[in-house]
Amino acid sequence: MSSKVYYGSPRQARLKAEETLPAKLDLILDRLNVRERVKGESVVIKLHSGNNLGYSTIHPIFVRKVVQAVKDGGGRPFITDVDWDVRGAEARGYTPEVLGCPIYPSAGLEERYQYGHAEHPYKSIKTWNVAGMIQDATFLINFAHAKGHPSCGYGGAIKNLALGCMTGPTRSAMHDVMHFEPYWFPERCPDPAAFKALLASCPHGALVEDKHHPGHIHLHFEECNQCGRCLKVAPAGSLKIDPVNFHAFQEACAISTSVTLSTFAPEKRTHMVLATHMTPVCDCFGFTSMPILPDAGIFGSDDLVALETAVLDATSQNPLLEANVPTSMEVHTRVGHPLRWLHGPHKDPYLVTAYAEQLGLGSRAYELVDVFPVEQVFQSEAVYIAAR
Repeated sequence: MSSKVYYGSPRQARLKAEETLPAKLDLILDRLNVRERVKGESVVIKLHSGNNLGYSTIHPIFVRKVVQAVKDGGGRPFITDVDWDVRGAEARGYTPEVLGCPIYPSAGLEERYQYGHAEHPYKSIKTWNVAGMIQDATFLINFAHAKGHPSCGYGGAIKNLALGCMTGPTRSAMHDVMHFEPYWFPERCPDPAAFKALLASCPHGALVEDKHHPGHIHLHFEECNQCGRCLKVAPAGSLKIDPVNFHAFQEACAISTSVTLSTFAPEKRTHMVLATHMTPVCDCFGFTSMPILPDAGIFGSDDLVALETAVLDATSQNPLLEANVPTSMEVHTRVGHPLRWLHGPHKDPYLVTAYAEQLGLGSRAYELVDVFPVEQVFQSEAVYIAAR
């Protein structure tokens, strides 16, 4: 059964404010019945506030509209993100005065306020530690910014919950699952010269000597785009670049999201994604580069999986803006989603939606509902700013 995903196009027909994305967000909030659902609720608005010099995170004007809708409905909103991003968030325009509500670190100033969940152990992860401010809330609004991600190709609504609602040790453990399955077999590379040649073969610095085990390889999966240069140098059987290692992170993200969502009743959670100024890597990198995909609009749904699938489908309709890709990155495949072109064939952005669907978090089948269809207008009326 398909789920409704509400959509606002970044395009407009007329030069009018009501045809722009913030106005379309209002229409999506109406379709999601946010105001009617939040009365008396403690509403956590989970977004990524970014850090350092980043300016492509969700603009405060969008966040303020969500906050106002919650207040209009009689809810008590607050915004949260990880502690080091909340510190200094005012430098990027995220203040209580601008947003209209408090902004708190999700697990306290030292990331010690958490709830442990032992269900769904996965590889080396035995406990999932959900940030206390997330679990204490009674209603969840998941508001994500779409962008590329070096671990899995794409970061959107699932990643916003998967990593952003867990405490630091769990986030680290989620990245570490990529190392759970062995990929380096030192007994098959006994020659020191061959070892050095292998380290030098990667132009992206993905292969380094393990600092804890000299003579062993440590693979930085984030930097690896699976180009295969290392495999041409490595002695036979000494190194594997295997999908299982890359896919483990996506499965961990789906499980983590499932744990967080289990702390809210199904009717007390909703999700939105702003797909504008999409950059190659996560907003947590602390800077903003040129957009590598055209703006795709704004999306909202109560079905997280349907929402992510719709965003991925919309962003797949245009090719990568290759002229905007940082010169240290490269495209070596043009198969599948454009973010897969950049981050590599084993980092398929759709994979996490399949894992999430298997866990019962939603359906990949969706009906896209345009809340303000763009009309074909041949002559736009003149708009003037009146002088006083």
